Amino acid sequence: MKIIAIEKDVPGVTDNMFTPEILKAEAGVAWELHQAGIIRELYFQKEKHNAVLILECKDEDDVKYTLQSLPLVKNNLITFELIPLVAYDGFARLFGKDI
Repeated sequence: MKIIAIEKDVPGVTDNMFTPEILKAEAGVAWELHQAGIIRELYFQKEKHNAVLILECKDEDDVKYTLQSLPLVKNNLITFELIPLVAYDGFARLFGKDI
């Protein structure tokens, strides 16, 4: 299952709480998840500079568990909104064929 995860700010968290050590640890875990094929794509939103991840996991619970491995999430510095994706069925509806 593909899921989009959009970083959300946590109330009360300030920029100085994002130390170089925790950011380096975050990058390391994100790299490992990318190499494992779990994080398929990783972006920043242009305006907010919040992370946008496209993940491949078996279900939403698996994504939640995986995101908990990120140091910024573990330390309650960020959270994510999850958007589960399903296959596009527009062509099947249009042409009357099952997928």
